[in-house]
Amino acid sequence: MLPGPMKRENHMITLTRLNLTLATAALALTTACAGTGGPNDNRMTGQGAAIGAGLGALAGAATGDNKSERIRNGLIGASLGAAAGATVGNALDKQEQELRNQMGGNVGIVNNGQNLTVTLPQDILFATNSTTVSASAQGNLSTLAQSLQQYPNSTVNVIGHTDDVGAASFNADLSTRRAQSVASVLIANGVSSARIRSIGRGEDQPVATNLTAEGRQQNRRVDIVITPN
Repeated sequence: MLPGPMKRENHMITLTRLNLTLATAALALTTACAGTGGPNDNRMTGQGAAIGAGLGALAGAATGDNKSERIRNGLIGASLGAAAGATVGNALDKQEQELRNQMGGNVGIVNNGQNLTVTLPQDILFATNSTTVSASAQGNLSTLAQSLQQYPNSTVNVIGHTDDVGAASFNADLSTRRAQSVASVLIANGVSSARIRSIGRGEDQPVATNLTAEGRQQNRRVDIVITPN
C-alpha cells in the first residue's frame, strides 16, 4: 500500500490530468463553435460556447464512479454545454444586430455574451419629474417589444436609474415608477407580463460622475436587460 503522502500526490496528478483533458476538449469544442473568423461569424457565439463548454465539463466531471467515467461524462458535458452556449450567443448576436438596425442612435446596446442590455436615456423617455413615457419614445419601445416577442425565450429586467439630485428616497421612488411605466408599454405592445420585472435603483448605480451635467444626464436612464432562459 502506498504511504499517505504518495497517495495524495498521485491523486493530485490524476486530477490535474483530468482537468487538462477536459480543458483541451472544451477548447477544441469552443474553436469549432466559434467559426473560422470570417466576416459572417458572430462574435459572441464563441464566447457563449466557451462558457458552456467549461461549465458542462465541470458538471460532467463531477459525476461517475471512477476516473474513466468522469472523463467521459466531462467530455459529454463539454460538448452539450458548448452547443447550448453557442446557441445562446448566436441568438444574442442576431437580436443585437436587428435592434441596432431598427432603433435610433440615442439607444445604447451592450452584448456581453450572457445578456443584452438596451439603455434608453430618461431625458428622451420622460419629461422632468414625469413618469409618463413620451410619445417620441413609444416607437423605440414598440420596436423592442416586437423583438422580445420574436425571441421569446428570455426574461426581461427593466431597471430605472436617476442622478443624485434631490432626496435619495424621492429618486428611488421615481426610478421605480419610471421602470414600471416602461414595462407597462412593453406589455401593452404584446410582451408577456410573466417575462418582465421592473426595478428601481434610484441613484445607487451611476455610470458616470454626478458632478457634471453630462454625467448626470448619463445616469438618468432605464436599462432593459434581456437574459436568455
